Amino acid sequence: MMDERHFDRVYGWGHPDGLEGGRSPKAFDEMMASFDDAKAVGADVMKVTGASLMFRHEPHAPMLEKLTRQLIENVNSPFPGMNFDSGNFLRLLSDPVKGMQKLAKYVLSTHIKDLKPIKGVSVDEWYFFACTPVGDGLVDNQALARLLKESKYKGFLAAEIDFLHPDYGTGEFRAIEKSVRELKKLG
Repeated sequence: MMDERHFDRVYGWGHPDGLEGGRSPKAFDEMMASFDDAKAVGADVMKVTGASLMFRHEPHAPMLEKLTRQLIENVNSPFPGMNFDSGNFLRLLSDPVKGMQKLAKYVLSTHIKDLKPIKGVSVDEWYFFACTPVGDGLVDNQALARLLKESKYKGFLAAEIDFLHPDYGTGEFRAIEKSVRELKKLG
């Protein structure tokens, strides 16, 4: 059915803790074994989770060094790339557009989020910036889409909501529907 509808596929591996910040050889072996599963569903791209919220208070430099060694050197693929998650940039108080300017040529998949702050939540909580439908938050998704197009990105823009802003109640499906409509406009 996916072939008939010309759906692109990205195979996601490792949620929620993935490679545990690079410290789990067992998880690495499981990830490597999943390449066959990705091929079986026709996915040319496999998105790997390197770590999770469980590791957010640990020093990032050692994790990045270990993950780089595992994912770039040990996988031995001529096609290393990344999943660009616009929300992760904002949550680290970094501009997603500036990040995309540096990284667009490496992007193989996306998680397009829009976010805005939640009043009364501490800034150091990961969900201080909560998800909104695309177009309702602070992320300049139009600029992100333009940069991806300029870099000849061939994938799709995947709307993601990981923690819906309380202004939207329990309307995850409505938020995704609106996000898809907005993303289609970005083309």
